[in-house]
Amino acid sequence: MAGSLIDRALGILEVLAQNARGLPLQDIARHLDIPKSAAHRILGDLARRRYVRQDQATGRYLLTTRLTSLGFRYLADSGIVDIAQPVLDRLAAETGELARLGVIDGERQTWVAKAQGARSGLRYDPDMGMEAPLSCTASGHAWLACLTDEEAIELTVRQGFGRPDEYGPNAPRTIKALQARLKQARARGYSWVVDSSAPGTSAMAAAIRHPVTQGVVGVISVAGPSARLTEARMHALAPVLRAAAADLSEACDGSEYLMQASRSFEQRADARIASVG
Repeated sequence: MAGSLIDRALGILEVLAQNARGLPLQDIARHLDIPKSAAHRILGDLARRRYVRQDQATGRYLLTTRLTSLGFRYLADSGIVDIAQPVLDRLAAETGELARLGVIDGERQTWVAKAQGARSGLRYDPDMGMEAPLSCTASGHAWLACLTDEEAIELTVRQGFGRPDEYGPNAPRTIKALQARLKQARARGYSWVVDSSAPGTSAMAAAIRHPVTQGVVGVISVAGPSARLTEARMHALAPVLRAAAADLSEACDGSEYLMQASRSFEQRADARIASVG
């Protein structure tokens, strides 16, 4: 892995974030294609700053909770959770499924808050902080449907469609298939998928827009087992989902983070207009 010291340090953090049981030094160096001596020096610095620790029994390096703590502190200061959590709690209670908030950050959409409505039986509950795959998730489709086809394709191609075994059997594998999904989402005002992001799961999502600029600042979604959250049931729940999105749209100016997302949307739009002109 070529690049600066910062690139390598961030690369180590990203690799360890994908390996909760930790990794030995040689595996970290191999993942990043850097010498073991370089990896060891960086890990020493990260350990000194308490971002990683070494298990004395196995020698494996693991992430600490310091990064998580920083993330939660930032979200708390941003006002997102204060605004979104009551709406997510209500949506989860009304649907009996997992309700999630994804926020737009440049070319990424990241899940940052959730509420679980299922109290028993099958539960679908992925970890927060994950970047939403745009090509196959309802959250990704809800955002992409608010863009032009050209913009949606560009974002999706940059992120990639992933390997066939990464997602569900109904995940779009081509640009044409994705465009068909986005056309449906635009017509209905919300997106929905079945066995797309993962086998046996369904989800639906609606965009959150700034009330003044109409820029997309986030996405609110409902997800659950496809045996229970059928396509017919998702369409029946659509008014509840869209009402929650409207509530967050009206309230989003109470969060500086969401205001920044709106400004970012406007800047990208201005840049596209300038490039065309």
